Parts: sequence; structure tokens; C-alpha cells
Amino acid sequence: MFERRTPHIFAHGTSLGTKLVLLGMLSLLLMVADGRLQIASPVRQAVGTAVYPLQWLMAQPVRAWGDARQYMQDLHVAQQHIDEAQKETLRLAERINHVEHLEQENERLRGLLGLRARIPTRSVTAQISYEAPDPFTNRLVIDKGMNAGVRPGAPVLDSAGVLGQVTQVFPLTSEVRVVTDREQTVPVMNLRTGLRMVASGEARQRPGKGLELRFVPAGSDVQEGDVLVTSGIDGYYPPGVPVGQVHFVEAHNDAPFIRIFAQPLAQIQSARYVMVLEPVGLPGENGPELHEPHGPPEPVAASKAPKRAQASRKVQ
Repeated sequence: MFERRTPHIFAHGTSLGTKLVLLGMLSLLLMVADGRLQIASPVRQAVGTAVYPLQWLMAQPVRAWGDARQYMQDLHVAQQHIDEAQKETLRLAERINHVEHLEQENERLRGLLGLRARIPTRSVTAQISYEAPDPFTNRLVIDKGMNAGVRPGAPVLDSAGVLGQVTQVFPLTSEVRVVTDREQTVPVMNLRTGLRMVASGEARQRPGKGLELRFVPAGSDVQEGDVLVTSGIDGYYPPGVPVGQVHFVEAHNDAPFIRIFAQPLAQIQSARYVMVLEPVGLPGENGPELHEPHGPPEPVAASKAPKRAQASRKVQ
């Protein structure tokens, strides 16, 4: 029986190695041509357009799962914020009730002692325009002046505490001497012990020691971390305004005074908006009252003064 298949020695066609080389060269040629001439771009666009609905359909379950997870996370975070807000509201309500109780007690004590009620301090909001060019001082210029009722000696506060004091007043601007200036002094009181001291600007301006408490007798109860507030005995600053916090206390056995440095609580380098107060000891003297330029002056709540005077006469 004869074999009908062609013998191997007579088979026609290219070998596998040759096909591999030819196909590799063709692939490289097509890639170079596509990179240079973008010949396959229309084909890719057509295939992408045809496949896009299928891709969108396949991506929907994954996207829905991600949206559901994000929604649950946001819901959980929102619930936590609501719980924290409710707790904070309760704490604030408790503090408000406590403050109202203290105010009522203070009012009763003042009535028994026949003291004059504290008159609210007028104020005006200002913006810091620039820093004074003198490199040896620490002074700022604000955009409110004589036309707004600002007077020399007016205390200047930011959101954290005492920033400085007005030294010069012009019609539209005023110059403020910052509490860290070496020529500036502020009468302060230790909030913990009630000890009255004088805080002066520290000339060397070392970190954390912008204020120096000078001539504090040895043996005085001053500790690191004590908060300093205005004492209100100078006739300019209202009492109880935060000024600084003690950061350094050094006492020697042979020295009559303690070396104390404090850091101002006000944002000395970054404050932008400030509040200028009317000097508490000089109401209605030497110039116009403080007021906003576009609004009427704030009325004085002095209706309780006659009652206090009558109470004083009765006590006498």
C-alpha cells in the first residue's frame, strides 16, 4: 500500500523561526509607524467607542459599592460630629448658667457694698496696615485714627489677648506699640495668686520670653504656666484681659528679685484684625468717643449708676 503524504524532504513553506522573525519585524514596523504617523488611531477610537458601553456597565457595581461605602463613612462621621456638638452644647449651657449665677452674685455684692457698676468699654475694629519701618522698635500701624475716635493710650487687643497700646494718633491711622517693645509696660496680675506685677517688653526677644516681669520680690509665688491678665489699676487697660503666660522663673538666694520671663498670648507676628478699646479711666475726655465710621456710637449703659449712688447713701 502506497503512502500518499508528501515526504518531509519535499515539504514546502517557511520554518517557525523564520515566521517569528518576520512577525517580530512587522510588529516593530507597525509600532514605529503608529508612533510616527498615528495610523492606528482611528482603529483605537472606533474600538474604544464600541467597547465603552460594556466598560461602563461593568464598572457600575464597583462604583455603586464605593459610593455606598463612602456614604456610610460620611454618615458615621456626621453622626459623631452631631454627638460632639450636642455634648459641647450641654457644656456651654452649663457654663452659661454658671456665668449667669456668678454675674448675679457679683451684682448682689456690688449692691451691698454700694459700688458703682462697671461701665462697658467702647471699642472699634481695625486692621493692621503695616509694620513700622524702625528695626529697633516693635510697632504696628492700623487703619483707624482720630476720625474713628482713637486716642493715645488706647489698649489694642486681638482674639487672644493684649497686643499693644496706641502711642500716636493721626487723622486716618494710628501707631501701636506692641507689648514686646522694650519701651512698653503693662500692669498685670497673676491669675492664680492675685499678685500684681509690671510686664515689660523684653529687648532681646528670645523665643518664649517676649515679656519680662521686673522687680518681683524674692519669695513671691510665681510658677511656670501662670497666666497673666491686666490688673486694671493704670486707668487704660480694662481688668482681666489675658496678657501672657509665664515660661521661665529663676530665683537666687542672694538676689532680692526673681528673674521672670513670659510669652505673650496675642499673635504678635500674625495678627491682622485688632480691637481698639477706649481707655477705661478716661471716658469722654480729650476727644471724640470711639465709634465705627459708618454707624452711631454705642450707647453708654450707665442707667444703673444713680441706683448705685442711692444705695451708697443708704449704706452711709
